[in-house]
Amino acid sequence: MQIHRIPVLLDNYIFLLHDRLSNTAAVVDPATAKPVLQKLDALGAELVAIFNTHHHSDHIGGNRELMRRFGNVTVYGGAEDRGRIPGQQVFLGEGDRLEFGDRKAEVFFVPGHTRAHIAYYFPPTAPEETGELFCGDTLFAGGCGRLFEGTPAQMVSSLSKLRALPDRTRIWCAHEYTLKNIQFALTVDGNNPHLQQRFAKVKEARGRREATVPSNLGLEKQTNPFLRWDDPAVQSAVNSSDPVQTFARVRGRKDLF
Repeated sequence: MQIHRIPVLLDNYIFLLHDRLSNTAAVVDPATAKPVLQKLDALGAELVAIFNTHHHSDHIGGNRELMRRFGNVTVYGGAEDRGRIPGQQVFLGEGDRLEFGDRKAEVFFVPGHTRAHIAYYFPPTAPEETGELFCGDTLFAGGCGRLFEGTPAQMVSSLSKLRALPDRTRIWCAHEYTLKNIQFALTVDGNNPHLQQRFAKVKEARGRREATVPSNLGLEKQTNPFLRWDDPAVQSAVNSSDPVQTFARVRGRKDLF
């Protein structure tokens, strides 16, 4: 399974999954259809699936046009998003599994950013390979999504599921927010040497207009304050020893950053 990252809009990423054996493709969160169609034409591939993580317009905006072009495409989304995702045919919940090409994915129910958000995880097929996590706006490189429809407790529970995956897991998040996320992270965890090193690398990469997605989970666990609600340094920065309260206070600061 090849993964093609397609930058769109101001800072969104669409991910096109290409199974070379069958020359079929699936797309994750198509904000808009045109660049997806261009990539499919370049590959000569047929789109068979749309994997939506949640209902926000910058994740579903291309659904209908892609469905018109590919009449047999199947649209997947969270069960709690019923009626909010155009063309949705499959309604997924925690622990559901699906197949694309020769790969199988597990579904995580990860409310917080929205009440219905899901994530798709493709485990590695061999020990030397990486798993692939398509997490929409739940987990970002260096950050996490705003809580539009969920609570801090829900988001901590959701992120706990993702944090438990193997460190080598690649994080295919839906926005290029990394530099600002790391700049904020330094305000609550500035003495973290891993974070300081990451800031220098991200700043350099973005100066060359290079993508910082995918990230990997091991790096996130070292540097992302939204995965470190139980770390004494982060707790001290927001004067709390309670994990959910720590997360909520960090998220509140980021909302104002």
